[in-house]
Amino acid sequence: MNEKFFQNKQAIIILIAAALVVLVSMGIRQTWGLFYGFFETDLGFSRTQFGLAIAIQMVFWGSLAPIFGFFADKFGPSKVVAFAFLIYIVGVYSLIQEPKTTFGFQTSLGVLIGIALGGTAMSVPVSAVGKFFSNKNRTIATGIVTASASVGFFLLPMFTKFSNQTFGWKGTLEYYIYFLIFGLLCSLFLIKKEYVDETNNPLTRDQSASKALQEAFQHKGYKLLTAGFFVCGFQITLVATHIPGYIKQTGLPDWTAAAILSLIGLFNIFGTLGMGYLSSKYSKKILLSWLYFLRAIAILLFLLFPTSIYVALGFGVVFGVLWLATIPPTNGIVAQIFGTKYLTTLFGIVFFSHQIGSFLGAYLGGYFYDHFGSYDYAWYLSILLSIFAGLVHLPIDEKPIVRVAPIKA
Repeated sequence: MNEKFFQNKQAIIILIAAALVVLVSMGIRQTWGLFYGFFETDLGFSRTQFGLAIAIQMVFWGSLAPIFGFFADKFGPSKVVAFAFLIYIVGVYSLIQEPKTTFGFQTSLGVLIGIALGGTAMSVPVSAVGKFFSNKNRTIATGIVTASASVGFFLLPMFTKFSNQTFGWKGTLEYYIYFLIFGLLCSLFLIKKEYVDETNNPLTRDQSASKALQEAFQHKGYKLLTAGFFVCGFQITLVATHIPGYIKQTGLPDWTAAAILSLIGLFNIFGTLGMGYLSSKYSKKILLSWLYFLRAIAILLFLLFPTSIYVALGFGVVFGVLWLATIPPTNGIVAQIFGTKYLTTLFGIVFFSHQIGSFLGAYLGGYFYDHFGSYDYAWYLSILLSIFAGLVHLPIDEKPIVRVAPIKA
C-alpha cells in the first residue's frame, strides 16, 4: 500500500508557507553581489569591506540558526520566523539610509541581515516542514522547499538588475521591504508540529535538548556531515558574492553575472527536486559525495575553458543543478539518524558549519582580489575543499541511532 505524501491539511499549509518564506528570504540574499558596484562608488566601501560584510552576515546567519532552531522546536516556527523578518526589514532599511562608516555598513548588511537569515533562510523553515513528513517522503518535501529558494534565485537577480537600472539601488531596496513584509505574513502559517513518540522508547520520548546535543556530538557521522557542509557554504557564497566581480575581471558584459545567478536559480529547481527524490531511493551520503566531486569538476572546467559568454552561462547551468541540492540529503541524514524531535536544533548546528564556510568564501574572495588582483586563488581553494567534502561523507553511518539504557554494574 502506497503511503500518502500529505498526511493532513497542516502538511500542505506548512509546505506552501515555508516555500514562500524561503523564496523571499533566500531570493534577496542571492542578489547582494549585484550591489557591490554601488556600495563601492556611492558609499565608498572597498571589495574587501563588502566581502567582510557578507562574511559577517554568514557568521551571524550560522550562529543564530541553532538558536532560532531551538526556539522553533520549543515555541513553534511562526513566532521565530516572523521576528526574524522584522530584523531583516530593519537591516535593509538601514542600508537605504546610506551608512557612512564601515561599522554602520557592516552592521546593516552583515549583522542585522545575518541575524534575520538565521531565522528565515533554510534551516528553520526546512526543518519545520520535515517534521510533517515521513522518513520516506521527507527529502522530497524539503527538496520542494529548497527548490522554492531556486525560484527566488532565478527571479530576484533579474528583477534587481532591471530595478537598479530603472529605479536606482535604493529604490530596489525599498521594493525589498515590501517583499519582506509578504514573507513575514507567510511565516504566520508555519504551524508547530507537536512531537509524538512512535518508538515506544522512553529514552527518545523524554530526551532533553542537552542530551540530544551530547548524543549528536558523540556520533562520528554527525561530525563528518558537519565538516562536509562547511564546504558547501564556502562554495556557494564565493560564487554568489564574487561572480559579478570575476565576470568583470574577465571582460565579459556585466549582464552575464546576473544571467549566471538567474540560471543557477532556475536549474537549482531541478537539482534540489531531483536530489530530494533520489535521496528517498538511494544512500544520501553517496549522493552527497558525488555532488561535491561534480562541483570540483565544474569549477575546474570553468577555469580551464576559454573565456566566453557560453562557458559562463554553461557554468551557471551546471552549478545551478548542484547549488542547494546538498540540503535535502544533509537534512535527511540528520533526521534519519537522530529522529525529528530536535531536528531544527541539530540541523541548525550543521548549518552553522555551512556559514563558517560562507564567511571564508565571502571574505577570502575579496581579500585575494584586493591583494593579488585575481580571484583565482579562491577558485583553487574551492576545488580542493570540494574533493575533501566528497571524501569525508563516505565513512558516515546513516543507520538510525539505537537508544538503550546503560547497563548498571
